[in-house]
Amino acid sequence: MTQPKLTVYYDGACPRCVRDRRNYEKLAGDRAADVCWLDITGRDDDLRREGIDPHAAMTELHVRDENGDVHRELDAYILLMRRTLLLRPLAWLLSLPGLKSWLSRWYRRSVMQRLQKSGRV
Repeated sequence: MTQPKLTVYYDGACPRCVRDRRNYEKLAGDRAADVCWLDITGRDDDLRREGIDPHAAMTELHVRDENGDVHRELDAYILLMRRTLLLRPLAWLLSLPGLKSWLSRWYRRSVMQRLQKSGRV
């Protein structure tokens, strides 16, 4: 039985984000079809209509689950990784409370550095 699709809102203007998407699709194999990837570049109005702040979408990964709930940042990564057998152990590791808070800070810092280097913030 196939799980319902997830929608991943990602920055298609970011080479690293595009590379991460490709890597995920390779690891997911046939399960990659269970994920709909939506490039947020230039779609601020669409994001607002879906209840997502465009700036937040640029600085944090957002994933909408099959129930319509939006998960952000590491929770979004964890949800996505749990769908792929090879990434499930990493999803579990990211879920650990102490590690999750530390990684969350690191993630936010690295995203801001990426956006500053590209002149997008």
